[in-house]
Amino acid sequence: MRKKNDEEKSGERRREQVSFKRKQMMGLGLTVFFLFILMFVILSMVNGMKANMLEIVEDRYYKVNQATEIRQLFYQTDQQLLSVLTDKDSSDSLMTAELVKANHEGIQTRIIKLEQELNRQKSNLLLKEVEQAYESYAQMQNRFTDLMGSGEMDSLDGLYRSERENRNALLDKLDEFKEYQESLMADSLKSANETYSQLVATLVAAVAIAIVLIVGVTVWVISSTGRTISVITKGIKNIDYQDLSSISRLDVESNDEIGNIAKAFNSMADSLENYYMKEQRYSAEISEQNWIQSQSAALVSIYSQHVTIANLADDFISRLAPAAGADLGVIYVKDDSGSKPVFKKQAAYADGAVDPGRDFFYEGEGLAGQTVRDKKTIFLEDVPEGYKVLSTGLGDVRPKSIMMAPVMLKDEVVAVVELASIRLFTDAQIKLLEKVIETLGIAITNISGRMEIERLLAESQAQTEELQAQAEELQSQSEELQAQSEEMQSQSEELRMINEQLEERSRDAEMKSEELQAAKEELEEKAKQLGLSSKYKSEFLANMSHELRTPLNSILLLSEMLAEDPDQILTEEQKEFSKVIHTSGQDLLALINDILDLSKVEVGKLEISFEEVNMGEMSQRLQQHFTQVAKHKNLEFTVTSSKEVPPVFNTDEQRLQQIVKNLLSNAFKFTEEGSVAVTFEKASKRDFFGLPLSTYTDDWLKISVLDTGIGIPSEKQKLIFEAFQQADGATMRKYGGTGLGLSISKEFAQLLGGICKVESEEGKGSRFTLVIPNLPNGMPEIEAGTLAFEEAAVTVEPVTEVSEADEAQDAKEDAEAEHQQAGTELKDKTVIVVDDDHRNIYALKNALKKEGMNVLTAENGMQCLDLIMGTEQIDIVLMDIMMPIMDGYETMKRLRGLDSHQDVPIIALTAKAMKGDREKCMEAGATDYISKPLKLDQLLSVMRVWLS
Repeated sequence: MRKKNDEEKSGERRREQVSFKRKQMMGLGLTVFFLFILMFVILSMVNGMKANMLEIVEDRYYKVNQATEIRQLFYQTDQQLLSVLTDKDSSDSLMTAELVKANHEGIQTRIIKLEQELNRQKSNLLLKEVEQAYESYAQMQNRFTDLMGSGEMDSLDGLYRSERENRNALLDKLDEFKEYQESLMADSLKSANETYSQLVATLVAAVAIAIVLIVGVTVWVISSTGRTISVITKGIKNIDYQDLSSISRLDVESNDEIGNIAKAFNSMADSLENYYMKEQRYSAEISEQNWIQSQSAALVSIYSQHVTIANLADDFISRLAPAAGADLGVIYVKDDSGSKPVFKKQAAYADGAVDPGRDFFYEGEGLAGQTVRDKKTIFLEDVPEGYKVLSTGLGDVRPKSIMMAPVMLKDEVVAVVELASIRLFTDAQIKLLEKVIETLGIAITNISGRMEIERLLAESQAQTEELQAQAEELQSQSEELQAQSEEMQSQSEELRMINEQLEERSRDAEMKSEELQAAKEELEEKAKQLGLSSKYKSEFLANMSHELRTPLNSILLLSEMLAEDPDQILTEEQKEFSKVIHTSGQDLLALINDILDLSKVEVGKLEISFEEVNMGEMSQRLQQHFTQVAKHKNLEFTVTSSKEVPPVFNTDEQRLQQIVKNLLSNAFKFTEEGSVAVTFEKASKRDFFGLPLSTYTDDWLKISVLDTGIGIPSEKQKLIFEAFQQADGATMRKYGGTGLGLSISKEFAQLLGGICKVESEEGKGSRFTLVIPNLPNGMPEIEAGTLAFEEAAVTVEPVTEVSEADEAQDAKEDAEAEHQQAGTELKDKTVIVVDDDHRNIYALKNALKKEGMNVLTAENGMQCLDLIMGTEQIDIVLMDIMMPIMDGYETMKRLRGLDSHQDVPIIALTAKAMKGDREKCMEAGATDYISKPLKLDQLLSVMRVWLS
């Protein structure tokens, strides 16, 4: 009957096991099946989205790209034709024809490709219209190139203007074709978005169904296994985590996965019990080690407290015996004073009235002597019945354990410690004894050494007393020694005073340290204020630049117009007056530029740009620039270059030219007869020795400017490199100048990593030498400072009045020639001059009226907008930037936002040449940018370009 019941229970367990696995497999199968269906639906919808996106990217984008390339090729051709019309003399007909032909072939090829790819009727119609418009324009191109080839340049203008309407129609058709293709792309994108919305809705529904299915399966599986798991949970909760020596086992008979968990728990319980027992043993061992360490440390600490072996032995044994659990203790110390070493009793613990212990023993005598011979600890635990050495007030007691240990030092026994106890010695007590006797030998030896020293000292004192009889013979020496002793005592007092002074100085140093910290914080605050001051200085200089250049612009323009005198109404003397005014204005502009350059250097905001400099071209430019000056002053001028000078040198070309030109201008100014020479040569190590970059590179350039002028006194040679300084007041009155050129040259040389120096003798001339390094990779470990502002004005070089007059005459002739060639491009054109300065308006108005232009004026941006809204035809606008009510930036932005006059050329004019002004003007809507003071021929040339 029992066997039958067991079989029935086993069958039930098998049915439970199968049922649990079946539930799991069914739940997993349903989940996988549903996920498969969900994946199929998602893939179908994603394929639809992919098809739409491929249509957008591969088909529509290709067509839009082809249309864009056709427009770009057409623009290139049109720009080339426009450049030919603008500059007919320098245009290359052959190159223009080749470019037009190549662009024509490219356009035809792309039109053919589009015809093959287009699949909509409207697209084909638009492309046909583009092709028809382009055929007419292509005929004009061919006729244009034919006229260029035959030299009939005058007919090009009319031919180009005749096709302007067809050109605009062609551009409109291209834009319409491109916009139609982009609308098709937008439709495809909309379809893809709808598919994406459907996909999201499907995913949400599918995820909801999956969650319901998985929750149902999970609840089903959990309910079928809850009872068994509760048994396991109850067993785990019954664990006493404070005492793991006995853990109850789980009684689960199932053979499924949960049964395996119960078996694993039981196995873990066995492991925890074993681990707990090991942990208890380890804790006991740790406690034992800590006890040994603390007791041994306490015993070792007494070694330094005693100066005799007897005191040390007595204190040591009285502390060791209780610590080691001994009821009796004796310590024997080795004595080498006799013929044979003997171990004598030095101290004992708990001796009786009748001392049973020996007072001494020799090596090998008894068990104590055997301990010395074997150099090992001996233990006695079976003590005979008659062995009674422990005494109490009630009688004698036989010990149960005796321990004898040798005290070693360098493999030699220096003492023996013997302990007895009525209990057996524990392992910890034995380890404590072994631990403390390791260092006891050193202590005994040290004390013995000190005692021997004291003995020798006593003998020395005895000998000193014997020598007192001889002291009378050394009386004189003794007096000297006494004097020296007094002197040493005096020095000792001085040292004490010095020590007190040092302590006082230390306190002073601490106070000064605190004062330095406060000073440091104050300096940091001043550094912030200095940075703010530098910023204000930069803004002040920029504003002063604007305020100085604005009236200077009127002076230069009006004086230039008077000097030209196209109507021939001025006398020669009046023309000369105008030239002097213009030259003085140019000198003032040069002075402003020098002051601004020097200020940039002082605030560390001058930009240095290292690049390759062609030394041959630089020599030629210097020769051409100063030859006329030399001829005017009847001086010999030479420029020579050594063969060792590299053809290309890496430095800032602009700053290098400014330094050399400043040095040459000074040489010509102070030289009345003789010669001026410039030499380029490779610098030797002696030339750049001691400079900051002398170890960085060995490739240096040396430029020398030699003159036979008045020379410089030796006491003034450092002064001339300071700002606004020359040799003396008389020289300044005779030769003029501001004294900024050499100061700027010195600062620029240092920024380039080199030096500028002078060698001169008064009355015999001067030699100025510039030495700079070759820096292909720029200034090492120095970042070029960012400019707070930069000058956009045309640089005016400091040359003599004769050369300026020659240049002015040449510029006048060039302007007249250009004016004759340009014909009537400016005539009858309407221009608006917007400026808040009446002097500028007056100068520009008169100059432009002489060109036959209709001139309208406005004093601020608001007046300009009102004027433009009320005027039907506006050809060009000259826009100042800094104006009241509405500045130039805001005016240009609003003008570009109007429905009419959006394409009117706007030329920005400004005297505040801040860094980034050009880019800011272009972003606001300017067509071009010119800085003040203006050059009339430059302004007219720019206007002709944009009006053509």
